[in-house]
Amino acid sequence: MAIRAKANVIFPLLALTAMLIHPLAQAQDEPVTFDFYGKINVSLQSNDLDDGTPSDTEIISNASRFGIKGGAQLDGDLEVIYQLEWEVDVADLGGDDNIKARNQFIGLKGNFGEFTVGRRDTALKLVQSGFDPFSNYAADMKHIFAGKNRTKNTLSYFSPKYNQFQVAASYVFAEDDFVDDGISLSLAYGDKKLKQTQFHAAIAVDDSVNGRDIVRAMGMTKVGDTQLGLLWQDQENVDGTGQADGWVANVIQPWQNFSFKFQYQMMDFDDGDKSAIAAGADYKLGANTIVYAWYTGRDLDNIDVQQRYLAIGIEHKF
Repeated sequence: MAIRAKANVIFPLLALTAMLIHPLAQAQDEPVTFDFYGKINVSLQSNDLDDGTPSDTEIISNASRFGIKGGAQLDGDLEVIYQLEWEVDVADLGGDDNIKARNQFIGLKGNFGEFTVGRRDTALKLVQSGFDPFSNYAADMKHIFAGKNRTKNTLSYFSPKYNQFQVAASYVFAEDDFVDDGISLSLAYGDKKLKQTQFHAAIAVDDSVNGRDIVRAMGMTKVGDTQLGLLWQDQENVDGTGQADGWVANVIQPWQNFSFKFQYQMMDFDDGDKSAIAAGADYKLGANTIVYAWYTGRDLDNIDVQQRYLAIGIEHKF
């Protein structure tokens, strides 16, 4: 346990050291891109879990992170690319899980697209990237919908965009001989920020990824300044049990420095429904800093539980 705790500190420090010495070590004839980035997101959150215990208030680190990413030009039109990212719990006192690995991979990029190997978000997970306005909070889709997988032992491919269409694929190698390798595929149109196209849409499937088979369809568009989103999903365990289907709808309305957000999600399971409603607002303090507040209520009819969460917080990106 002590060795693991030390490793959790040493590896990120090595990455930071590499960032500092990198400009001195790069070859003059090899164009290199290199970026150190991150964000800190912390909130004061009230939790009512409806589990027989009193409600409590705590400080939460909402997927705060830092990382390095970049690439270097190789012979011809080939480029090597890489990313090393860690999640850090800035509200925690410390421990083995204070720093966790996120996307970490290396690969090659060219006119054929992009191949990477390592730990990376699956093709199906990336469909909801930019869709869920409450990602990494208690209202995150992942608490009701399966499919938010970042898998290790993963070979990923992203095609070049052709007329705004792009194909993505993830092949997840199973470590257990009795478990099938997983496959995740997606076909997407448009850009997630809706700046280049009027709408963004995607369809994706998971086959034997993290023990589940999933089909997902998503669409986003803007009506004036108002962003609208809709997602549908069908999921089941690989053995055919646990089938469920549901949908998510959300609205984002900017106004001056504010961004108002609303989302409803519902999943119909064999033993009852799970649903959640969320509303919140962000206020932009600067180019990279916001303060926010949100509320979410989660109704788990299958176990007769109603959970409530309320938070205020701040986020800064660098």
